[in-house]
Amino acid sequence: MALAEVLLKKPVAGLGAEGDQVKVRAGFARNFLFPQGIAVPMTVANRKQIEALKKARAAREAQELADAKSAAEKLTGLALTFAVKTGDAGKLFGSISTTDIAKKLAEQGFEIEKKAIHLEHGAIKQLGKTTASVKFHAEVSVEIAIEVVSENPVEEAADEAPKGKKGARKPRAPKAEEAAAE
Repeated sequence: MALAEVLLKKPVAGLGAEGDQVKVRAGFARNFLFPQGIAVPMTVANRKQIEALKKARAAREAQELADAKSAAEKLTGLALTFAVKTGDAGKLFGSISTTDIAKKLAEQGFEIEKKAIHLEHGAIKQLGKTTASVKFHAEVSVEIAIEVVSENPVEEAADEAPKGKKGARKPRAPKAEEAAAE
């Protein structure tokens, strides 16, 4: 299997950022990276571009960090409330997921991807308060308070005698002939 050493001009997820020298399969470089303008072959002339690309990378990363910090400041202290339909004893119909949280944030003017939102125990499936973590950058994340309340009043399940099995036969009333014989 042939490998090609290339210099990345743009960041590629799972491969590297601009200015990185990486070895990739020759076909991937020839058929994707070079035609898209994402990378150039590693030559003596291209090695001189490394410093310029690393400066651009440092500037981009600093800007991304500053943007992440400013977005985190806006979300600090934010609390979201979800009113959901519930059944007996406050049991939710469905759950609150990261998609629901992202939609609620979008309604309030915050455009955040759902993959940046992390719920510690997965989707929220019960009433009460919890938190969600929003990760803007590797170094910047913020906690959002989430409260799930019921749209309808929650009725506590009363302690009733256990009901019979569904489909079980009811005891029959004695027939008139049996009642006369007694």
